[in-house]
Amino acid sequence: MNIMAVFAHPDDEIGCIGTLARHTARGDKVMLVWTTLGELASQFGDTSYEEVTRIRREHGAWVAEQIGAEHHFFEIGDSRMTGDRTEALALARLYARFQPNAVITWSDDHPHPDHRMTAKIAYDAITLARIPKILNEDQPAHIEPWREPVRFYQYYADASPYPEVFVDISESIDTSEAVMRYYQQFYKWKGTAEEYRGGRGRLGTLSGVKYAERFNVRSAHGRAVAYLD
Repeated sequence: MNIMAVFAHPDDEIGCIGTLARHTARGDKVMLVWTTLGELASQFGDTSYEEVTRIRREHGAWVAEQIGAEHHFFEIGDSRMTGDRTEALALARLYARFQPNAVITWSDDHPHPDHRMTAKIAYDAITLARIPKILNEDQPAHIEPWREPVRFYQYYADASPYPEVFVDISESIDTSEAVMRYYQQFYKWKGTAEEYRGGRGRLGTLSGVKYAERFNVRSAHGRAVAYLD
């Protein structure tokens, strides 16, 4: 199984690290993707663009290494995403190369526009990756389309109309907490790793396990069934 996690900024991925770590431990391929370099983070103050983006790339690479994942950065521009066709097509071409069976991304209604636009292009790219004439517009080398069904998971949102699913991360909670602690110590967040673990524990209580992560799920281009149910 191939899983791609698509987010806007390095550290957005904290909500699914336990899930991704479970899959790499099982032998699945995972790729972490960020649509921007997160260069406008206020914690960096007047630090130069070059230094901020170097640090952000370093953070992404470190997290990917912790869970045994590939990683990729786009440079669409922090807080400049529009969710347009160009952005979705760039991601679709990455889909065609990586061939994901599942995608994890933001919810549709998050207050940050980059988060909403990332969710939009992550979903739009599923269809664009299926169409050879679109994938190969102005491309020097032919790109084969990716036409297999893709399960689309989003960070849980109370307002989402889509069903929820819990993933048991009891075996990967230490890795998940380590990633959270890595960012918390760098950015001096008020939330602690212990509080983070407690939150995952509360999700576990809701779903009958020790620790869990929570998503909404919708299918795109699902397999045919014999009859409607």
